[in-house]
Amino acid sequence: MDYSNLLLAEEDGILIVTINREKALNALNTQTMLELKHLFTEDVPRRSLKGVVLTGAGPKAFVAGADIKEFMGLGDQGGQEMAQRGHDIFFAVERCSVPVVAAVNGFALGGGCELAMACHMRVAAASARFGQPEVNLGIIPGYGGTQRLIQYIGKSKAMELLLTADMIDAKEAHRLGLVNHVVPAGEEVGHAKALIEKTATKGPVAIAKIIETVNAYFAEGTDGFAEEVKAFGETTRTEDFKEGASAFTEKRKPNFKGS
Repeated sequence: MDYSNLLLAEEDGILIVTINREKALNALNTQTMLELKHLFTEDVPRRSLKGVVLTGAGPKAFVAGADIKEFMGLGDQGGQEMAQRGHDIFFAVERCSVPVVAAVNGFALGGGCELAMACHMRVAAASARFGQPEVNLGIIPGYGGTQRLIQYIGKSKAMELLLTADMIDAKEAHRLGLVNHVVPAGEEVGHAKALIEKTATKGPVAIAKIIETVNAYFAEGTDGFAEEVKAFGETTRTEDFKEGASAFTEKRKPNFKGS
């Protein structure tokens, strides 16, 4: 697929993905969503990557929401179909087998906040702002915002932010547990890459299984504890485990192969 709204640059096994609609504050229109879907369902799985960093073009916005013009005239059925497509795409991000880190360089509002929450970790510039302002338009978040925000910051505070449409700054987002790290503006991509480089020294199969089992905790109808038992057993029979255990006893760095 030719990407028109995403810029891709691979640096030492880390894929840097920039949502490139700066004039529109990187709003998530249909084309951008289609490109994100292809990226995470077709492109990333075919690459041998340490991880993915997701950021926005320009200094103002990570993603300042969805393209509201595309919401006009949707109606019940159309609205449900749009929301379901968004859910499917963001689940593809969340279920990616390598770490996906959002480098939030500015406004992360509405769909932008939802996209950041679908990533495994978030590094925010000190200038970043987060919020779910959908009630200002008479609608609600449709790409998982009402669910993931609770997971990160708890029901009471999530309810407040969703009902008031208040924005919070990076410092408050960190205090609440919404972001992992706050860094000076311009350093967010570098810090996100450093997190991925750290995870890349670990067993790749184990990293994928951690992502899978943590997600299982929140999956409807899934027993996360049972999934952990199953995944633990699967990792103990890998070559990575044999190498990791040998390296530990021999007091050397492991050379994981991802098998």
